[in-house]
Amino acid sequence: MFQKMSAHVLDGNEASEAGHIITTTVGGKNGEPKQTLSYMAERVVGTGSFGTVFQAKCLETGETVAIKKVLQDKRYKSRELQLMRLMDHPNIVSLKHCFFSTTSTDDVFLKLVMDYVPETVYGVLENYKNVLHSSMPLIYVKLYTYQIFRGLAYMHTVAGVCHRDLKPQNVLVNPLTHQVKICDFGSAKMLVAGEQNISYICSRFYRAPELIFGATEYTTSIDIWSAGCILAELLLGQPLFPGENAVDQLVEIIKVLGTPTREEIRCMNPNYNDFRFPQIKGFPWHKVFQKRMPPEAIDLASRLLQYSPNLRCSALEALAHPFFDELRLPNVHLPNGRPLPPLFDFKQELSGASAELVHRLLPEHVKKQMVLEFVQPAMES
Repeated sequence: MFQKMSAHVLDGNEASEAGHIITTTVGGKNGEPKQTLSYMAERVVGTGSFGTVFQAKCLETGETVAIKKVLQDKRYKSRELQLMRLMDHPNIVSLKHCFFSTTSTDDVFLKLVMDYVPETVYGVLENYKNVLHSSMPLIYVKLYTYQIFRGLAYMHTVAGVCHRDLKPQNVLVNPLTHQVKICDFGSAKMLVAGEQNISYICSRFYRAPELIFGATEYTTSIDIWSAGCILAELLLGQPLFPGENAVDQLVEIIKVLGTPTREEIRCMNPNYNDFRFPQIKGFPWHKVFQKRMPPEAIDLASRLLQYSPNLRCSALEALAHPFFDELRLPNVHLPNGRPLPPLFDFKQELSGASAELVHRLLPEHVKKQMVLEFVQPAMES
């Protein structure tokens, strides 16, 4: 599935300008014939401190892909590349190939060739807000957040990876099927108990409070907080905690959750000793959202957005929440009548889950189908 390539150098900007062609060689190991692939860069779809992501077309196959171009430090291996090689899940963007190229000034660029998915959750929400002047239909809020939690369940429990920068811009959506894929693993890391991590991580609006309190031994529950912020944003149509800086971010959180208790601060960062905060009462969750908001949506948001990291529900527990019960109905469809994307083709993410949790996660019609698939071949043999 995964192949490493070497790239033919064109010039210093060969991978970021429309019209340039990157020629790469695949194979040539273990007696395999070498194969040349050429990618035509079509347009830049994202830029940032991480590098550039551009849409490209493989001239040999006609396939459209996304290529992420990152300046590579020659002293280190790319953590992003190593983690992406590990993961294989329908709700995580897949790595097709990678290759390196060197510029005339001896800079080395790593290029990751991935699925091309044309939209992001951020773009979809902006379209509802600014073009359609309406809120996102609840069925899409459920679909998108459910698939985010599926991706996180796999990432956290199977691959042992913490994303550390989950936000609407890093969640891709196929506008035809509404399948969701988490992308951009540039900040991701395998967290090891007792090992120090940087606390200045994750985009501000989605940054868990323990990071603001300077915690360096946090867990994958920082991703759960970020997912809770995304859920709230899709329900509200705007970010729940729009802080202007790190301190203001904490103020925005306190305005909703109230001042954290000493015990909650200890849970977030046992080494934090400054407890001088104005005492503010929390704002009731049902008042944060509009009156017509389903109580299940409010309940799920409140379970995700807890100060104490160990009180936040896990990704699998979030998937089993009643907010997603509509997706488990046998005849539910997209508003246009098309079927939902696959939601219950669980892989290893259910290993280790309790029987009761598995029972809640698998709808009856899926269980019946699984029994049929198991019994029929046995009867035929």
